[in-house]
Amino acid sequence: MSPDSSPRSPNLLADPSWRPSPRAKTLWTVQIALSWLVVFAVLLGWVVFDPGRRSWQVAVAVGVVLAAALTTVVVPRWRYRVHRWEVTDEAVYSRSGWLTQESRVAPISRVQTVDTERGPLERMLDLSTVTVTTASSAGAVHISLLDRAVAEQTVTRLTEIAARHRGDAT
Repeated sequence: MSPDSSPRSPNLLADPSWRPSPRAKTLWTVQIALSWLVVFAVLLGWVVFDPGRRSWQVAVAVGVVLAAALTTVVVPRWRYRVHRWEVTDEAVYSRSGWLTQESRVAPISRVQTVDTERGPLERMLDLSTVTVTTASSAGAVHISLLDRAVAEQTVTRLTEIAARHRGDAT
């Protein structure tokens, strides 16, 4: 079954069926590792400019290395288990987050625009994010980190479905 088929009738309480690309874990790992580089740079500066506190520096360094390793290994896998999405003839469903999780349902009749976004790392991994703008004050629904081909199919399908649902989109 492909992400552009509708495996179930809409049920607002059911979890969306589809996961992002498995390469999303790679992207999240790289993003987390890059963010830890800032912490390591600050730690290195402390070591260079304050040589009198080696025992504290070693203790902090051990804590930072453990925290970096834990978040770099655990968080991408956790996020991958949580992130889901689905498009049916009636609505767009998404669930995202890891510590704080958000579930969104956007009725097709409220869809105003459908866009794709690809940052530099996403382009390197051939990933895309589909953004479905609706008439909701809660903002757009994001279907993150799909394979580029799946994202293109999803945009085409959403466009076709939205064209059949001549709702007011307000």
